[in-house]
Amino acid sequence: MSDPITLNVGGKLYTTSLATLTSFPDSMLGAMFSGQMPTRRDSQGNCFIDRDGKVFRHILNFLRTSHLDLPEDFQEMGLLRREADFYQVQPLVEALREKEEEAEQSKAEKNAVLNIALSQRARTVHFTVREAPQVYSLSSSSTEAFSASVFSTSGLFLKLLGSKLFYCANGSLSSITSHLQDPNHLTLDWVASVDGLPEEEYTRQNLRRLWVVPANKQINSFQVFVEEVLKIALSDGFCLDSSHPHALDFTNNKIIRLIRYR
Repeated sequence: MSDPITLNVGGKLYTTSLATLTSFPDSMLGAMFSGQMPTRRDSQGNCFIDRDGKVFRHILNFLRTSHLDLPEDFQEMGLLRREADFYQVQPLVEALREKEEEAEQSKAEKNAVLNIALSQRARTVHFTVREAPQVYSLSSSSTEAFSASVFSTSGLFLKLLGSKLFYCANGSLSSITSHLQDPNHLTLDWVASVDGLPEEEYTRQNLRRLWVVPANKQINSFQVFVEEVLKIALSDGFCLDSSHPHALDFTNNKIIRLIRYR
């Protein structure tokens, strides 16, 4: 194991290992400490780099872990990006770009609109019931079929909604996020439970039921759907739009509109 190496970066001392400094061979640091580039020394014999000493700790941490971990209140992203460019640590440059894109998206999504249009219709389901071995009878039952068109300017909220609402199909639960039409639009179609319908018939007739987790509650009416969506939206900072119907009228008007200001 090689001896520790002390660096003087802009007057601030850091001690690390040769393996850390050469962890990205294509970087400038990798070239410096593999003998491909000359290094300068200070009066104490430490390798000297005339760059920002304070922000170098984030460069060094990335070399150690390959992960970008910044404080919540970090305010020097531009400086860190320039330093990453200088040291030519390309994976760090890419991680910083992704971090900045996420920050911009989060900033843009602070103010958001949520619109949900609801529709409902009666549906008759016909199915076969096995009464005894080789004895079958035809049966039918009425149920309610629901549809909800969900639009939000916040794609992150739709992902949150997708972590709470699940389709029950083929005997298992699957997140509704797989049914996103685009990052801002989701269409849901489901039915209430059908009296006497065997489980395999739900699958055969492609009848999907809707569940909310972790409450493990099946959504058999618009009233329950509205209540659950309101819980999720209000917890994420949305509030009722005063220019639209009161919450008690949602189930009659078949529309939900909420807004969020931050």
